[in-house]
Amino acid sequence: MTQSHPRISKAVIPAAGLGTRFLPATKATPKEMLPVVDKPAIQYVVEEAVSAGLDDVLMITGRNKRPLEDHFDRNYELESALEKKGDAERLAKVQESSDLATMHYVRQGDPRGLGHAVLCAAPHVGHEPFAVLLGDDLIDPRDPLLARMIEIQEQHGGSVVALMEVAPEQIHLYGCAAVEATADADVVKVTGLVEKPDPADAPSNYAIIGRYVLDPHVFDILRKTEPGRGGEIQLTDALQQLAQDEKVGGPVHGVVFKGRRYDTGDRGDYLRAIVRLACEREDLGPDFRTWLRSYVAEEMQQS
Repeated sequence: MTQSHPRISKAVIPAAGLGTRFLPATKATPKEMLPVVDKPAIQYVVEEAVSAGLDDVLMITGRNKRPLEDHFDRNYELESALEKKGDAERLAKVQESSDLATMHYVRQGDPRGLGHAVLCAAPHVGHEPFAVLLGDDLIDPRDPLLARMIEIQEQHGGSVVALMEVAPEQIHLYGCAAVEATADADVVKVTGLVEKPDPADAPSNYAIIGRYVLDPHVFDILRKTEPGRGGEIQLTDALQQLAQDEKVGGPVHGVVFKGRRYDTGDRGDYLRAIVRLACEREDLGPDFRTWLRSYVAEEMQQS
């Protein structure tokens, strides 16, 4: 019989990174505000949290991140102008972001890695399990990964990470999990974790992607975690301790994700995400797909 665990209600979104891969666009604009079609990337992430039932969202920000707060706040001047013009459609889109969730913000004054960013959430989260969503990973809403992770955490307690199979030569770009099978085909038990291993030393080709559901005991471990790879406090190192000692914070499970994921932290994947999402839009897709086919045909003729 499965054990029932407390319902998760809080989401934490680390958003303090400098976005150096997108310079010069991110010199004055947070990378999380770069548009994916006509919505900033960060809004997709907040919408995902809300869809999974998490309406209390804490964003970990840093210097020059004020536009994130402004985006999820009311803009009365703009709303008034749209209302006077009778532009109900755009007015609804503007108001949508401010009505999504109860938003909170805290600054990560010293950018010391993902583990440190998560630790900044401790006063807000308290002693409850919580979700962490990284802004670079967009998960297609038709593939409800986070909801499945919450379900597994509620059944087993402890922490849950999102895993994705990648080519062995790519595993050095990710945190990597050693796993054991469970009775559920899409769920594994995590027995060990290593951050960005050499492919020859990787325990598997299961990569950790940017979704976590964490037991609050992770805060105690993060407070004692020394900087690891890159001189940063790695969340992976803390999860490794939880996986090795289930008496402290319960087990660590992984949900193996095989759905649609868009990595907006990479310039090439960012462009591919825009193309894919634009093609699927009812208002943009038909004309855009027609143009795209024509463009590809012209390129093939010239090559």
